[in-house]
Amino acid sequence: MSSLYQNAEFLLSAADIKQLPADKGVEVAIVGRSNAGKSSVLNRLTNQKGLARVSKTPGRTQLVNVFVLDEARRIIDLPGYGFANVPIAAQEKWQRTVDAYIQKRESLQGLILVMDIRHPLKPLDKQLLHYCDNRDLPVHILLNKADKLSKGAAQKTKLEVLAALTDAYRNMITLQTFSAMKNEGIKELHLRLNEWYDC
Repeated sequence: MSSLYQNAEFLLSAADIKQLPADKGVEVAIVGRSNAGKSSVLNRLTNQKGLARVSKTPGRTQLVNVFVLDEARRIIDLPGYGFANVPIAAQEKWQRTVDAYIQKRESLQGLILVMDIRHPLKPLDKQLLHYCDNRDLPVHILLNKADKLSKGAAQKTKLEVLAALTDAYRNMITLQTFSAMKNEGIKELHLRLNEWYDC
């Protein structure tokens, strides 16, 4: 594992993008539905079990969390979305925050979109991809919880998602199966991130 990711440290939580660090260096954002396992992915990526709080209540994290890797590189943990019990006002705030971040943040080099492999490409996932497509922002999709399916079923889902994306979006989208629980796919994820972080 790259020591860059093991060195990740929590910096701050922001309710608004205006509270984020200076817009310089390189940022990669991680985002996904509230039950997709985003926090577990972040903990697995950094090999730190407690870096991102894993809540049993989906939708708990409504702030933008910033983690620093070194002086020039950051991971931005965007709020989860799509949880039914979150008030409409909170959902609308998520849309405004994420849209503003993706459209305006110059240091943002790529986005990791975490999906539950059993429920890929929900409407809000597609909306997020639309935001990224408008900005020509590269996206790497993690089809997480692949351990919940057989290898054959996981590969079938991956191909189906890839086909749907090829038809709908023209920006640089890549995807892989992943299991935060079983530590499967971490090397492929590191390789993608290394390209964005130029390391």
